[in-house]
Amino acid sequence: MGDLDPATVSTVMTGADVFFVLIGAILVFAMHGGFAFLEVGTVRRKNQVNALVKILVDFSISTIAYFFVGFAVAYGTTFFFSAAVLSGNAPGPDGVAFAASGLDLVKFFFLATFAAAIPAIISGGIAERAKFWPQAMATAIIVGLLYPFFEGLIWGGNYGLQAFFENNLGAPFHDFAGSVVVHAVGGWIALGAILVLGPRIGRYRPGHPNAQGIPPSNIPWLAMGSWMLCIGWFGFNVMTAGSLEGVSGLVALNSLMAMVGGVVAALIAGRNDPGFVHNGALAGLVAVCAGSDVMHPIGSLVTGGVAGALFVITFQLAQNRWKIDDVLGVWPLHGLCGAWGGIACGIFGLEALGGLGGVTFGAQLVGTALGAAYALIVGYAVYLLLNAVMGIRLTEEDEARGADLAIHQISAYPEEDLSAR
Repeated sequence: MGDLDPATVSTVMTGADVFFVLIGAILVFAMHGGFAFLEVGTVRRKNQVNALVKILVDFSISTIAYFFVGFAVAYGTTFFFSAAVLSGNAPGPDGVAFAASGLDLVKFFFLATFAAAIPAIISGGIAERAKFWPQAMATAIIVGLLYPFFEGLIWGGNYGLQAFFENNLGAPFHDFAGSVVVHAVGGWIALGAILVLGPRIGRYRPGHPNAQGIPPSNIPWLAMGSWMLCIGWFGFNVMTAGSLEGVSGLVALNSLMAMVGGVVAALIAGRNDPGFVHNGALAGLVAVCAGSDVMHPIGSLVTGGVAGALFVITFQLAQNRWKIDDVLGVWPLHGLCGAWGGIACGIFGLEALGGLGGVTFGAQLVGTALGAAYALIVGYAVYLLLNAVMGIRLTEEDEARGADLAIHQISAYPEEDLSAR
């Protein structure tokens, strides 16, 4: 570009950044298909249509709530201006300015896909027995208000929390791509919802010490969901940089190493169980989000490996000993592995362990604990309120029939229903 004038170079680079962030947004949007098929492959056949519909509807409601309310809560920016102002082609009133070529708009798209991951996470935990419209209402509240409040604290610099961490704990809380802001918050909100909702009918029988096992309905669908999530995750992590100038191959390699570490650890800890293996990849990716830009690849491998084993162990404890009927294991996967990732950033991000530095263990520990506690409290409160106002659980009859027929009046296999009559 040496022969081009600076204005032309700037225009080209801005356009390239728009395309870069847009591709990242599309990759994370595609991850929602992964959430859907991961749930489809895990739930029973009578609930597969509901899983597919929930994820798409939750994404749509999330985008609307985030556009009109949530983004302003997190970053103080609204979109109530002309298209010329929004695209950066005209100045806005009172000094309001948007980046040229709509760069800020594709950044909104990118962050909206992150916000929509919260109800997608919750969906897997409350599957097979939750009413449809109360969950849609919860999605609007969570993505419009509760998630962006915490997002703004960490990524928007709101209310001086990050300055407090830096002044008292040696560094701001570091969460590059959302181990805590997205995943731990989603997982701990989900735990609150699961506790309010209660277990599925027949899951735990009085007088029987062990849970009544409900195996995944379709391992190939589950595996495809995992693959879709893994592929999209490289947009989730790498393209968090927000520009071509800021992109880092270190983030890509760290994401890869954490993913494979999670797979191998889950393979061993889960004794070759395919569900654990495919979720182990996700556990590693959840955990590396926070420190993927500051860790050494070996630190990322260890972080992912610990996450893979952590998921297997805590999933079994939650299901069998603690009797938490979390259908997809979203609290162990996102809540606990996300929290581990926030803390791991304060360990393997240190220069002494080969990281780039700029983080402290104290800030990571306190920030992670704050995120988990906030999410559990607001999640429990929202679902408790909705349960009191409108009820959040299907009737026993509808749960027995399955959410597909009870809510959508069609099953995933209607020809089988007809032949059985």
